[in-house]
Amino acid sequence: MTTLAKGSTIRRDAGLYGYERALARQGLHPVAGVDEAGRGACAGPLVAAAVVLDRPIPGLADSKLLTEKRRESCFELIMQRAADVSVVVIPAADCDRMGLQHANITALRRALWKLEVRPGYVLTDGFPVDGLGVPGLAMWKGDRVAASIAAASVIAKVTRDRIMVRMHEQFPAYDFATHKGYSTPVHQAALRSLGPCEEHRKTYVNVKAAMEGTHHEL
Repeated sequence: MTTLAKGSTIRRDAGLYGYERALARQGLHPVAGVDEAGRGACAGPLVAAAVVLDRPIPGLADSKLLTEKRRESCFELIMQRAADVSVVVIPAADCDRMGLQHANITALRRALWKLEVRPGYVLTDGFPVDGLGVPGLAMWKGDRVAASIAAASVIAKVTRDRIMVRMHEQFPAYDFATHKGYSTPVHQAALRSLGPCEEHRKTYVNVKAAMEGTHHEL
């Protein structure tokens, strides 16, 4: 069980919308969920999303548990049916300049602040985010147990994947459309052969190592 505001609790088997329902009963609504995509990638932006739901989204789940086709379907439904959605994109160069953790917190804050619907409560995935201006709860694996976080994870993931597909057109040799900037063997081989491009995060260890190696023109 999880303790929410005002001392109430929610059962683990309450379902994906259980937290939002419990908070609404306490008058702490609307509820916003925030999440990010691209934190572990060594290329491309960090993308954060905030979502306020006012009705269920058919087929909604943590973006990592959905196929690409189902994520795209959920994305469209969320955009059509959510009370509000916002997205913030932090480019790779800014992730380097700010540091990843600071960039992550900043992106989540900005996504929440961009919402036109002012939330009464915020659910975040994994760790607390200070400076939100409203009460909130950090949830372990929140994208699997809270609908609003799951919705934010889908929006962030699909938005970022689309960015990486477009980036592939500019830098086809790195195959960003396939691995989305994560350190797969194919991506690592391209880094070793070509060195990093402007969309790589230069503070990452594997990218630094590639910068010290041989660089060839694309």
